Amino acid sequence: MTLAPIALTCGEPAGIGPEIAARAWETLGARLPFFYIGDPRHLPSGTPVTEIHNPMDALHASATALPVLRHDFPADNTWGEPDAQNAHGVVEVIARAVKLVQDGQASAVCTLPINKHVLQSGAGFAYPGHTEYLAALGGVDRVVMMLASPELRVVPTTIHIALDQVATELTPELLEETIWITHRALIQDFGVESPRIAVAGLNPHAGENGAMGRQELEMIIPLLDKLRAERLDIAGPLSADTMFHPAARARYDAAVCMYHDQALIPIKTLAFDAGVNVTLGLPFIRTSPDHGTAFDIAGQGLANPASTIAALEMARDMAIARAGAKL
Repeated sequence: MTLAPIALTCGEPAGIGPEIAARAWETLGARLPFFYIGDPRHLPSGTPVTEIHNPMDALHASATALPVLRHDFPADNTWGEPDAQNAHGVVEVIARAVKLVQDGQASAVCTLPINKHVLQSGAGFAYPGHTEYLAALGGVDRVVMMLASPELRVVPTTIHIALDQVATELTPELLEETIWITHRALIQDFGVESPRIAVAGLNPHAGENGAMGRQELEMIIPLLDKLRAERLDIAGPLSADTMFHPAARARYDAAVCMYHDQALIPIKTLAFDAGVNVTLGLPFIRTSPDHGTAFDIAGQGLANPASTIAALEMARDMAIARAGAKL
């Protein structure tokens, strides 16, 4: 079985997306075929480009040039200065990439960074971010964010909310759904036959038997006991300050954490340049580099493509796991 190439969306043209797309192709070439969806004018000057009309053409074209599925934008690109005229094009490219995966013409979507403010002002973008828009395109209500690297996979149960809201937003239903989505994704997309999941406590020392908070006793422990009775392999709730050293990480396949920084600080410490943002629970594969548009360095040759390369490699590996394909 031949694996279809990966669709790489252009993201915000004025950011570092086009630049790191070109540099990712320089590194990966034919070893990992992908195609860029966007306006060729927005790529760095001198980038070798082959315009394709069929995504499968990228399998051959990638050996000599960056394959580009052309999507014309109304305005040129000025590094670091986003143009609201291009906002609709950015949104259209994401939808186009998802449709190609749904039609079997691409094996996965890898998204380059967008700027939500530009999309909201220029295209009336009605979603908080990439992830929510992708969920709508996929027809699902609930997805989960995973940050992954060779050293560690982490899933925050609550994400972009204030710390004083976490205890209120952290419900048994939310935590249970997060654990189940993580469990299924480890099997389907990461090839882990019997997933081991470590769950962090909310409070210091996982509450220390109620001395430092009662959420563990009243909500987390009963829920984890219920899931263990359903034959999930779960450790926890664990004290977050002892979960991430090498010996501890060897005992689980993914860590489910209670809030944003509890999950992201350890992985960004271990793999700052190579962490990958993966959206779990979609009916298609989506990965993304774990950084933003970086307008301040766009077009200066300073952007590091490592996270984009890792995101493309992870998308390829997930597609192989999901489809049972072999390159």
